[in-house]
Amino acid sequence: MSKKITMLSAMLVGAFVAVSPAKAEYNLTLCGASPGGLWSLLGSGIDAAVKESYPGSIVTYQTSGGGFANIALLGQNKCDLAIVHDAEAAVAKKGGKPFSAPVDNIRTIAVLYTWAPMQMIMNADFAKEHGVTSIEDIAAKKVPVRVLLNKRGNVASQVGADMLTAAGASPENIEAWGGNVTYAASKEQGELMRDRRADVILNSLFVNHRSIRQLADAIDLKLLNANSDTLGEVSEKWSIGTYMIPADAYKWKEGGTETVTLSAQLFVRDDADPKMVEEITAALVKNADKIQGVHKAMKPLTTKLMADGKAIEYHPAAASVYKAEGLQ
Repeated sequence: MSKKITMLSAMLVGAFVAVSPAKAEYNLTLCGASPGGLWSLLGSGIDAAVKESYPGSIVTYQTSGGGFANIALLGQNKCDLAIVHDAEAAVAKKGGKPFSAPVDNIRTIAVLYTWAPMQMIMNADFAKEHGVTSIEDIAAKKVPVRVLLNKRGNVASQVGADMLTAAGASPENIEAWGGNVTYAASKEQGELMRDRRADVILNSLFVNHRSIRQLADAIDLKLLNANSDTLGEVSEKWSIGTYMIPADAYKWKEGGTETVTLSAQLFVRDDADPKMVEEITAALVKNADKIQGVHKAMKPLTTKLMADGKAIEYHPAAASVYKAEGLQ
């Protein structure tokens, strides 16, 4: 009898194994930005997190023009996942430029970071010469400043221009005062400042970013403040948050500096396969350390932050994962 029971048990186990579904293997395309920046590292982290839960899966990073382009590519089914700044998603939702109509077909999966603050970094000698401690001083004193913004079409460039305008120092005003506004990629800005061809950088940069440290080794720097009215106007227009750069962020800095900040989020289409969205979200939550580990700048990432996006509503399948984990 015992032998028969053992044989029956073996048959039942074998039958169970035979019908047990294998774990899914995903082959997804993620639209990012440039091939060598942080977003490409985030792509690697997302790929690693998905592989950890679903061995054999591949998340392929596709370079693009950045967040605005990614919204269009996502809508055209040319990628399954896309990294987009919160400000870009908010513009798309309203149908602002470069979109011809409101975009309502993207949904959030996860927040990736919220700590890319707009930093206005001025040559300290120039600041002292003109008595500048804030962005508003530039307007009040009609300073002929040479400003560097990110390249045209980049959301950081547009937010920077609006910060200047909100403070009363619009690009047009600056030029009228004898200054100028130059649009240059982030990697070019430090060189222009070191060569004394510009007086100030206004860009979205991680605190203590290597480019800032390198610039500080070459020239003395000053981080400019912005008042609450300026920050409030820009924050409301772009649906972005504020960020306090701590007093000890830089050796050459005194006191905390509040500014506005850009965050990056992971999006899918609203009609994406719910099972895929649920399983990818769960993989990101379970293996968040894979994303944290891509760069020291990502160490502050938490699963609670991943669930805390405000720009665009979450895909229902993603929201269900966060609610099950007590994160929403």
